[in-house]
Amino acid sequence: MSSSGSLGLTQVLQDAIAEAEELVANAPFIRTEADRLEGYDYLSGRIRMAMQMAFDHDLDRPLLINPTHQFSRQGLDNPDAIYFNAYLREGVEYVVRGRRGSSADLSFQVMGGAYSATSAATSLMAFDDRELDVADDGTFQFTYVAEPGAKTLIVREVFNDWDTEERGLLTIERADTLGKPARDLTEDLLRKKYEVAARSLVGSIHTWFAFPQFFQYKEPVNTLTVPQSTPGGLASQRSSIGHYALAEDEAMIVSVPRCDDCAYQAIQIGSDWYASTDYETHQTSLTKAQADTDPDGVMRFVVSERPPADGAPIANWLETTGHRTGSMMLRWQRLERDLSAADGPTIQVVKVTDVPDLLPHLTPLTTEEYAARIAARQRSVSRRMIS
Repeated sequence: MSSSGSLGLTQVLQDAIAEAEELVANAPFIRTEADRLEGYDYLSGRIRMAMQMAFDHDLDRPLLINPTHQFSRQGLDNPDAIYFNAYLREGVEYVVRGRRGSSADLSFQVMGGAYSATSAATSLMAFDDRELDVADDGTFQFTYVAEPGAKTLIVREVFNDWDTEERGLLTIERADTLGKPARDLTEDLLRKKYEVAARSLVGSIHTWFAFPQFFQYKEPVNTLTVPQSTPGGLASQRSSIGHYALAEDEAMIVSVPRCDDCAYQAIQIGSDWYASTDYETHQTSLTKAQADTDPDGVMRFVVSERPPADGAPIANWLETTGHRTGSMMLRWQRLERDLSAADGPTIQVVKVTDVPDLLPHLTPLTTEEYAARIAARQRSVSRRMIS
């Protein structure tokens, strides 16, 4: 073949991007131009993820990749978590090494298959670092032989206190391929990678359009479920899910007992794209370390577009950032006991102007104090997340 001229390898990806753009541009929940622009930003993250998963992964030389972060949001991603994925090959032995950071939770999960528009992935194995032999210096190591059906190792490092908890270190390797050179590039190999990226891009958009319909949007609007096992999640985790619809002058008060029998507890609101909203420059999520707790042991959060305290923000305000509708989720992780309905949230939908009278212990913040909170969030995200 001539050394010049196009190989036409990217055409399949170009076609997939065009198809994905049509899906996003015509999403049924788009109401405003801001929604549409957010969709195009969401699309950029899906393209980024598809390329990363297709080109960075190598079954012969596994590594842990972070495909979900502030520039690539999906699956109602948790603002408090760093996600790592590694593809697996059945029957192969893997060695996972690390040094435990100070995050509230570090968990490992092996998934069979993948999430799709018609089904959820199957959890084959799930545990947290309490089951590991962690040395005094925080280091650990374990081996895993990929069982039949095993496709992906997912690692979640979850932070309760953004200001003080630090990341750890994680690696994965195959002893049988370590020290050997990577495969030479071939036209066929690159063609397959572009095809994988194309399928992943369109598939991920179909998946996350459909997924919340199985769970969040099956529930009545402005309700949250009792704490329950997270679909495809860990044994030591529980979640409460729902979705909201609020007028500009309305607020939702979410009341939930602070749980001291878990290392991590948090609430977040998301968009109709089933993705986190801007948690870096807005307060759209709070952990129990970040939230105020009332004297009765209950955390009371206010979800609204407008500041709820006579025009002033409050400590436990969750901004809807222009989203009249969206998804919601509360999480408890590294639980030491099971949860009951009494541990779960209750909801009131009220006028924003009525919030101060209903919440006598709310903590109003000045504009400067709230700006300082946002600055702290920005610094924490910058320190913790690597895109």
